[in-house]
Amino acid sequence: MRILEYRICLPMTCEEYRIGQLYSVAKASKQETNADSGVEVLLNEPYEKDGVHGQYTHKIYHLGSRLPGFLAAIAPANALKLEEKAWNAFPYCKTELTNPMMGDRFTYIIESRHFDNDRGEQENVHGLDSKQLKTREVFNLDIVDPVPDCTDEPSTFRSEKTGRGNLPKGWQDVVAPVMCAYKLVTVEFRWWGLQTKVENFIAGIQGNILAKFHKQVFCWIDEWFGMAIEDVRAFETRLAEEMKTNLGDKVGEGSSSSGKK
Repeated sequence: MRILEYRICLPMTCEEYRIGQLYSVAKASKQETNADSGVEVLLNEPYEKDGVHGQYTHKIYHLGSRLPGFLAAIAPANALKLEEKAWNAFPYCKTELTNPMMGDRFTYIIESRHFDNDRGEQENVHGLDSKQLKTREVFNLDIVDPVPDCTDEPSTFRSEKTGRGNLPKGWQDVVAPVMCAYKLVTVEFRWWGLQTKVENFIAGIQGNILAKFHKQVFCWIDEWFGMAIEDVRAFETRLAEEMKTNLGDKVGEGSSSSGKK
């Protein structure tokens, strides 16, 4: 098992990030969806549990040719899908990924907590016990650092709507507003002969995935800044329908195997 904590600062408030994150998830999902692979949204609706209100989403990720070669060579058809269930009760969010083939042998959980006026200096926002803290690996991601295959660069981007941008190295210490997303990733792949390789593979790409996404959240700020939550929900609904069309026949396959209610 790997326990990875990523700390990502952004030049915005938590309330702004809430809108920007939702917008960017929808837009990035649309960009990654085509006839071979992409995202199928099964549910996107409000939920309430133990007095906590939030938004619940249930998605199927069709991996297609995106599955790593060493897995694709041995994987049956149902390995080419990941099921995601997410509970967004911002500023706390939890996402669980599962795979039909692996069952409880595959654990992939992301817990996110967000704080205003924070530069990534809190040491245990997730309340880990002493055993977990010993194995936790901490990564401070800077959105101005280069990431492979990413064309959105906060170091050269300047927002017309907010005036924020052209972020220099060390921007976290001089820019206001500032907030930090603390993302705890727990991954376990219990498969003899592959566990270490797969866990290391996931750990190796996770940082780049998060860094690229948060670069986009900031560099797309002029697209989402000023939107209300109702605007974002309408945007999500429209893009979900477009992705359904792009996935074509895969949608039927995903829905029938997902246990959709």
